[in-house]
Amino acid sequence: MRDRVAKVSIPQLWEVPDEFRRRLGERVGRQRAMFHDEHLLLVLHQPPQPDQDDRQAALFWRDAQGHWMSTMPGSGLGSLRQLLTDYEQSIDKLESAEQQAKSAAEYFAVIERIAPLLRSVRNLHGVLQEARRLVESDRDLINLRDTAYDLERRGELLDTGTRSGLEYAIALRAEEQAQSSQRMAVASHRLNLLAAFFFPLATLSAVFGVNLQFGLENRPGPWPFLVVMGVGLLMGVFLTSIIAPRR
Repeated sequence: MRDRVAKVSIPQLWEVPDEFRRRLGERVGRQRAMFHDEHLLLVLHQPPQPDQDDRQAALFWRDAQGHWMSTMPGSGLGSLRQLLTDYEQSIDKLESAEQQAKSAAEYFAVIERIAPLLRSVRNLHGVLQEARRLVESDRDLINLRDTAYDLERRGELLDTGTRSGLEYAIALRAEEQAQSSQRMAVASHRLNLLAAFFFPLATLSAVFGVNLQFGLENRPGPWPFLVVMGVGLLMGVFLTSIIAPRR
């Protein structure tokens, strides 16, 4: 599913170049950097949350004097650092979920959450790299770019590790099903052998009406019936222990 983006606008109090307001539409669109007359505007996304279709915008403006302002809580450059911290915390949560995952469904749930997060942090790194190129004198952008690169790398490793875990869980499940099918095939084969062994005897007894006299039929009930039932159940348990495959 393609990410949707929420509406965004540059605060009216920001004395940004008119070029920025003309280039920024009603929706935030992709993450990007704008540069004009020594002013830098970063259009970024907040970390995507589970079951969230809309991408929430985060605007960061660096004026010609090097002062930062932001639409995020906090002040200036600190809010941009906090945005990277939010991404880091999201990755930490997914790493914890990946370590606890055991089944294919649990691994798949982690992958579904990794995909939009990795895509967002990868674009974030690209924007900060572009901002570093546009404003070479700002050392803070170097540190922020390097932090974003580390986050992107962690996300890629997490995605690779989770997919490997998913493949292992699927392979393990397939092996368990194959072993179960093999055991069922062995049990079915043994049952067929028993049926083939007793089928001629049962058929001949039915055709010729074999009905031997043992005296039990003349005894008062219900004891003869209970004895026959008990013997039959014991024989059933014995045959089951023979037919049932060993694990």
